[in-house]
Amino acid sequence: MDKIRLKNMVFYGYHGVLEEEKSLGQRFEVDLEVRLSLKEAGERDELDLTVDYRTLYKIAKEVMEGKKYNLLEKAAEEIARLVSLACSAEEIIVTIRKPNVPLGGVLDYAEVEIVRGKDHA
Repeated sequence: MDKIRLKNMVFYGYHGVLEEEKSLGQRFEVDLEVRLSLKEAGERDELDLTVDYRTLYKIAKEVMEGKKYNLLEKAAEEIARLVSLACSAEEIIVTIRKPNVPLGGVLDYAEVEIVRGKDHA
């Protein structure tokens, strides 16, 4: 299956269950992968036969910067839902990283990844 990927988009958002996360906000990193056939777009060189990267970026930005979610899982679900409305993807993979997760210890990041599509719930 062909893929379009947007890797390591960075947004400032207010997601988390702690009040400090909701009021101070923090940086989030998002990867978005859309799997669909790109054959016709590649042969005909026409934008309307594929998914415009700008549309995918706009969806991720609106979700990550436009509303506050308790869980990264909810933000990922919302990105996947909106992408599925914008294109006829076979599969959508959304990964969200939270580099500054307040766990009281050292780690690179916490990460949530969801896979949605015809064969996934």
